[in-house]
Parts: sequence; C-alpha cells; structure tokens
Amino acid sequence: MKWLNDYKLRLVLVGVVAAIVVGGGSAKADFTFGTQTNLGPMFNDEWNEYTPCISSDGLELYFSSAGVYGQVDLWVSTRESTDDQWNAPVNLGSNVSSDNPDWSPSISGDKLLLFFLRYDVLFETTRESLADPWKPSVRVGAPIDIPGATDGPACVSADSLSLFFYSDRTGGGDIYVSNRESRFDTWGEPKKLGPQVNSDYQEGMVLSLSSDNRALFFGSGAYGTPRPGGMGMTDCWVTIRRTTSDDWSTPINLGPPVNSIYEESGMSISGDGSTLYFASARPGGYGNNDLWQVPIMPVVDLNGDGIVDAEDMCVIVGHWATDDSLCDIGPMPWGDGIVDVQDLIVLAEHLFEVHRLIHHWQLDETGGDTAYDSVGGKDAVLHGGPLWQPAAGRNGGALAFDGENDYLTTHFILDPAAGSFGAFAWVKGTERGRAIISQDGSRGFSQLWLGVDPSGGRLITRLMHPPFVPLLSEAVITDGQWHHVGLVFDIDKLHRSLFIDGAKVAEDSEPTGGVSLDGGLFIGVGEGINTATCWSGLIDDVRIYDNALSEEAVSILAQ
Repeated sequence: MKWLNDYKLRLVLVGVVAAIVVGGGSAKADFTFGTQTNLGPMFNDEWNEYTPCISSDGLELYFSSAGVYGQVDLWVSTRESTDDQWNAPVNLGSNVSSDNPDWSPSISGDKLLLFFLRYDVLFETTRESLADPWKPSVRVGAPIDIPGATDGPACVSADSLSLFFYSDRTGGGDIYVSNRESRFDTWGEPKKLGPQVNSDYQEGMVLSLSSDNRALFFGSGAYGTPRPGGMGMTDCWVTIRRTTSDDWSTPINLGPPVNSIYEESGMSISGDGSTLYFASARPGGYGNNDLWQVPIMPVVDLNGDGIVDAEDMCVIVGHWATDDSLCDIGPMPWGDGIVDVQDLIVLAEHLFEVHRLIHHWQLDETGGDTAYDSVGGKDAVLHGGPLWQPAAGRNGGALAFDGENDYLTTHFILDPAAGSFGAFAWVKGTERGRAIISQDGSRGFSQLWLGVDPSGGRLITRLMHPPFVPLLSEAVITDGQWHHVGLVFDIDKLHRSLFIDGAKVAEDSEPTGGVSLDGGLFIGVGEGINTATCWSGLIDDVRIYDNALSEEAVSILAQ
C-alpha cells in the first residue's frame, strides 16, 4: 500500500499507542503458511535433491544432489537479487565434494564458512572472500566431533557463534548446541537442548536456525515412527524462544503444507523469515525428493472476523509492550518478543485483506492424469490428454489444452448461491468462444464461471444465467499473451465482478444471484462438457477463494 510508506501514518501509529502500559504474555507467536511451490526443473530432476540451505541474503541456495565426484555432492545456485531468477546450479568442486556422500550444508551469515555432513562426520570449509574458491574441507573436530558418534548435520547461526547439531553420543539422537566468543575462538563444550525440545524420538537430522536466533526448525521421528503429533516418518517442527537468553518453547509441528505423509528431508528458513525451503518426496515433483518453497505469513486477523481492519489494530494496542504471541507479528512472522510499532507496521501492510484460499491447482506436475489440489484436497482428473508443460507456465508449470477434447474435472467445490467466492487463473490463448472454468449441476444445466465470448474474445461469465443476463467485459484476452483472469461473486451486494490482470473490468449494476449448483468444476471446457468450448492454449495456477476478494487483493494476486 502506498500510504504505508507515508511518514505521517507512522507518526499516527506511534502516537496511538504511546501511552499503553506493559503487561505479560507468552513467547510463541502465531504464523501460517501459504501455498507450497516446487522450485522447478532448474533444481529438480529424476534424481533425489536433499537438504536445501538458503543464504541469509537470499542470493545463494545450497543443496545436495547426484554427484560428479561421488554418489551425492553439494551444489549451489545463485541469483543477482531476490527478484531475479535462479541461475543453473554448479558443483562446489573437489575441495568440498568427495567420493563419499556430502549433504546437509549450512552457510554462515557472511557466506564465508560452510558446514556439511560427509557420510556421518561433520566437516567445514572456508573461503577468503565471495570471489575466492572454497578451501579444502576439514573435520570440525572436538569437542563437537567425537569418536564413535554421529555428529551432524548442523546449522550455524548467522553470526557464526553458535552451532546447533545432531548427535547420538549419549544414545538415540538429540540436538546439541556449542557456542564460542568469536569467529576465531574454538567451540565450547556442547550442551544438550534438553527435554523441552529433545524427546524419546530422534531429533535433529534436519536443522535450520532463523537469522534472529529465536526460531529453530528441526526434524523429528525415530526409525519410521513419527513423534506424537506428527504426520509422517520425519516431520518438521519449530521451537521458539522469547530472547536468545530464554529457554526454548515446546515444539510445534509445522503441519501441512510443509509436512505430509511423505518424507520431508531438509529445510532452511530465509534470512527475513518469509520463506521456508524444504525437500519432500510428495507427488507433483520431478522425481523422488524435490526442493520446494512455501511462504511464511503472520496471522494478522487477530480477532478472527475474516478481515484485517481497525479492530485488529485495537487488539495490538490493547497488548502494547507485552510479548503476547497473538499480537507479536513482526518483523519476523513469529515476532520479535515484544508488541510494538513493528507489529503495527506489519498489520498496516495487510489492512482490509480477506484471503481464504480453499482450493489451489498449481498445475506444476510433470506427468500423470491428476492435477493436485495443494490446499483443499479436491484433486482434478485429466481428460483427453492435456500436456504438462513444466517450464512454460506463468508460475512454474502449466497445462496445454488442444482445443478439441482436453479438460479437467473435480468433485463438488461449492454452491455459488450459498456465499461469496472468487475464482482465478492464468490463461494464454487465441481462440474465441472457449471456456476456462465452469460448473456442473444435477438439475440438467451447468454454468460458465469464466470464459471467452465467441464474437469478440472478451472475458465473460454466465454464472447465474438464466434467469440473469451474462456479465461481459470489453477487454479482450485472446491475444496470445498471459492474462490473469478472475470472477468474484459478492453475496452481500449480489454482484458479479470480472477481473483481468488485477483490474476490475466489469460489474453487475443490478442484484444477481440465487442460482444453486451442486456439481464439480470443469477446467478448460464449458457447460455440459461441450467440446466446442474446449480451451486452446495454456492454463496455470487455478485458485478458489470462499470470500469476495477486494480489488486490492485481486491486484496482488495478479502480480
């Protein structure tokens, strides 16, 4: 929002809360995850990709994959800025990679120190500057690396003064930490994190520490048996402490979409805490274990009424200067240990947002006859043989439809007459009279949610027709370019709205609604599976929301 950068607004926010008194609270902040996305064929292939590690500036991504020097080597991909695309990964070379499996990298904040696990021994390597090559790797040594034990993998703090690592030196497998006074001092005697974090189940074969040293992400699960509260063999958990001097909180299972019934093998939190990179063998990838990413977002609807507004700001004001977990939402998604102006700034960035994504077909798969719903579990079935295009989508991969008999079907999603909702997709095509999304019904008729009119190539919806007339935009989308298209039905106003590339292009002037449907969706074909309406071109990233998104929210989706 432009007004967020207005200095006057910040003065108002500070002034509103200047007189609030100190109170008490807990040390755990609330946050949630967005939709996970596969990092694509630049990183992933038919081999296994494991243990991603993102540098604190977000410009280097280390991981392990099939080797040049051995079975598993370390690789790195770089980019010029966080807005740029990743470059092709390169092998770290013979000074780091060896004829033994090398995996689980952890890079320091200055990117001059790298820890990694070689088979079951912890190694490190350094470089003089970012332009210099890595020096020959050496064992970390005592007191961290001791004979007769598996010590590592490890994660190093951004300042290189703390090293968290896995060890089975006392039986089982637990997380330890070793500290030092400066980069040039030796490591201190390791200390076990204790029963609040460690359990009878194996902890620490996956480790990542946030840049503020307050959130520790780790894997837990012993020999195929998940830690209580887990979902699969090895789940990802997080423990958070109020300050670096406080004890760690009771770990929380990250849940979906990070965890699944499939194995998650490695994760890494970005320096700003906004993205979690992880490896998983879940479907929808390029083969075996793939690298994925998922956004981390603070929970900003503090009173749970479905909209972020002034009432949520009042909740923050009411807990000013405490460490209340509900209100401590910035600058990291899990907060910074105190409710202050930073939390108001984060809240202001989300004011008036109402986002409730209930179904998401990313269409990033590389094969098969199923398009997976990453949010709602209503997977779509492919008909006619549309072709997966892993590298040709607007966001990752996409599906190519031949305009003859290709389409997707789902089970029942929602009744359009029962409440507000929004439907969005990226499309690319040139043919008029084609359908993007429609819905089936059991009473002998179906309705077009989104499509192209046959005469002008303009975006149209026939939702609620009959008895109401179709809603037709004046904007053409059949120019062979990518367009973000959307339909929003607001049950409070009884209005339909059409959006193209984030802008509203048509809206009802009279009340419209009340037509129920009880069937599933058709993606890429019109009402009643009329093959004359089959989409010709590409469709990507189909999303369904159970609320009427604002114009500002739609514009964000289209970016």
